[in-house]
Amino acid sequence: MNDQQRLELEAAAFRRLVQHLRERTDVQNIDLMNLSGFCRNCLSKWFKAAADDSGVTVTLDEAREEVYGMPYADWKAQYQKEASAEQQAAFNQGKH
Repeated sequence: MNDQQRLELEAAAFRRLVQHLRERTDVQNIDLMNLSGFCRNCLSKWFKAAADDSGVTVTLDEAREEVYGMPYADWKAQYQKEASAEQQAAFNQGKH
């Protein structure tokens, strides 16, 4: 595989991951953080960092909209639930 093919495959895999996360609104960010150590917000920040590294102007809000498929505030209002005590405890334990 050459560099261009690798780039295209990586981009396709990223698009599929984002689409999967958009479809799985039932999976909360705290669950993702507790299981994998990253969430939609992390992915948004990585997207913005890549843009910054490439000299492309992207705000964090724009990056979040790329990942969430809508403004972040809208996604939170529609899909985000309050973290349970167990979820929060697992998150806090994983920070160490």
